[in-house]
Amino acid sequence: MEYVVGIDLGTSSLKGILVNPEGSILATASASYAVETTQVGYSEQHPEIWIEATKKVITQLIQEVPTILDYLVGISFSGQMHSLVLLNQENQPLRKAILWNDVRTTSQCERVMSEFGEELLAITKNRALEGFTLPKLLWVKENEPEIWQQAAHFLLPKDYLGFWLTGKQHMDYSDAAGTLLLDVVQQQWSMEIADQFAIPAKLFPKLVASNEKIGELRTELATEFGFKQRISVFAGGADNACGALGAGIIAEGVGMCSIGTSGVFLSYEASGEKEYQGQLHIFNHTVTDSFYSMGVTLSAGHSLTWFKETFAENQSYEELLTGIEDLPIGSAGLLFTPYIVGERTPYVDSQIRGSFIGIDTNHTKKHFAKAVLEGITFSLKDSQQLMEMYANRQFKRIVSVGGGAKNAAWLQMQADIFNATIMTLTAEEGPAMGAAMLAAMGSGWFSSFEACAAAFVSYQKEYQPIAANVAAYQKVYSSYQKVYPATKIVVDN
Repeated sequence: MEYVVGIDLGTSSLKGILVNPEGSILATASASYAVETTQVGYSEQHPEIWIEATKKVITQLIQEVPTILDYLVGISFSGQMHSLVLLNQENQPLRKAILWNDVRTTSQCERVMSEFGEELLAITKNRALEGFTLPKLLWVKENEPEIWQQAAHFLLPKDYLGFWLTGKQHMDYSDAAGTLLLDVVQQQWSMEIADQFAIPAKLFPKLVASNEKIGELRTELATEFGFKQRISVFAGGADNACGALGAGIIAEGVGMCSIGTSGVFLSYEASGEKEYQGQLHIFNHTVTDSFYSMGVTLSAGHSLTWFKETFAENQSYEELLTGIEDLPIGSAGLLFTPYIVGERTPYVDSQIRGSFIGIDTNHTKKHFAKAVLEGITFSLKDSQQLMEMYANRQFKRIVSVGGGAKNAAWLQMQADIFNATIMTLTAEEGPAMGAAMLAAMGSGWFSSFEACAAAFVSYQKEYQPIAANVAAYQKVYSSYQKVYPATKIVVDN
């Protein structure tokens, strides 16, 4: 029996899963770590904490399934996108990693768009936003010149982990697409962008496919863990791309709604040539020579967390949401916009803020809770609508993952608002499952991603849209879409 391990290097924790060729999850392990916020807008981590977390996770997996020491054949990764790891000539980190949710780079983004905006959009298919890697490189260049002068390489988090495991530096196309330095269609580093902003070519790692072998587990690490065989390490992919792979999003026609702290509405794209005019992201997929588009709600699950912690601190989520299905669609005229930390899609607006509209004396806490769920889902529908508008997409089936897949009333709400069949996964392991699938593909277990998905991905209960609810929600959504332009006037003043 052979095994592979999929590792998901997240923002607050690292997760590992052990999987066999049938797609069965034999063990899971995780290790948490902190984000350092030394001042407003800053978000950093030292790469060493990812290494320590990986050691803990692999050790836990060995303890749960000791035969891993004889039969593990491959490891691959999913990782938080965009976060910048700068190395010196000796391959040591020059500073803490600047994370994807660090927003210190507004002036750099404005400069990129004013100097090179149209060209950037044509090459990378994305606008410059604070989360991306290029603005972070420019910030270090402008604000930490002594560190910039020592910079010899840059990596993203999962690639740094791959380097630690193998001693070799690579970056896959799906993660590279989130740097704003990749020619997405040509699948090569854009020297045009690099030259425009004086980013030395020596910094760029070699580009590889997500399921490509980048090396083998270093001998000293194999000895430390007690492995008796050679273990191949595969490049891995960006967390959203791996999440899509783990949910079976490998062909057009099926969407994915992912609700975590932030929210994502995602669609497979066979070609990177789609023109969304910067209103949606287009990135390279982990599936060879394919792509995906996505829109982002900055505060999806975070909006619900905020509401519960502020107004229902002593209730569980189950208690708070029990009975919301009995309330009228549209929460009896109460609307919520989830812009509590700004918004990404369809409004690239860091200054807009959330709102409750239409409050009256008949509204209860349950009405407010339901309005929050509706507002989050409406925000994700904005991305669905853009895909339908620009790419003529029609979504009959959508896979729901994350927090939005844990409540039956919310799942039915998604079916009614998206007007599509909502599917849930039998075993939801998120991006870690996608990483395991990349290790399985790289290890030669399957001849195609389709065959791999057939073995690794299965679905359970489906939720069908109810025609009367669909019609009712279309009217409420129309009202929701009027809130942003109306409240923006107030916020701007």
